[in-house]
Amino acid sequence: MGRYRPPQPVGSKYITAEGHKRLNEEHDYLWKKKRPEVTRILSAAAAEGDRSENAEYIYRKKELREIDARVRFLRKRLDNMVVVDRIPKDTDKIYFGAWVTVEDDDGTENTYRIVGPDEFDPKLGYISMDSPMGKALLGKQLDADISITVETKEGQMKKSYIINEIRYK
Repeated sequence: MGRYRPPQPVGSKYITAEGHKRLNEEHDYLWKKKRPEVTRILSAAAAEGDRSENAEYIYRKKELREIDARVRFLRKRLDNMVVVDRIPKDTDKIYFGAWVTVEDDDGTENTYRIVGPDEFDPKLGYISMDSPMGKALLGKQLDADISITVETKEGQMKKSYIINEIRYK
């Protein structure tokens, strides 16, 4: 099997101000702190002699490649981002950046924030606008019923939700 992987679809270009700041901080950390440190260690390892059997040299070269790849990705991605930092005029509908409380058929409530694909974090309740749940929620209003179908290994899973609350900030 070859190493070829088909290109992944590019996610939406929208990001919250907090997400944009976080990605900028990651870029700055990698470029200004981590990369110079790894380069310094790599130079010291290279000075030890035979590089073909030098584990420290091989490891640091790999680490430097990973840092450079992530920095390239962040630069490219940050250049094309649209920072959404305003509340929409119609706050009765779900748009990007909204906090949404939904209730499932069992009566369990969950609160999610609709964010861009670069900042989703299930632990914080941030879901991507490109996810099945995010797509189903966008544009809906309070008390709307939504139904989501997700493909799993066992087959299709269908779940229904009612929107209980929409808030911004």
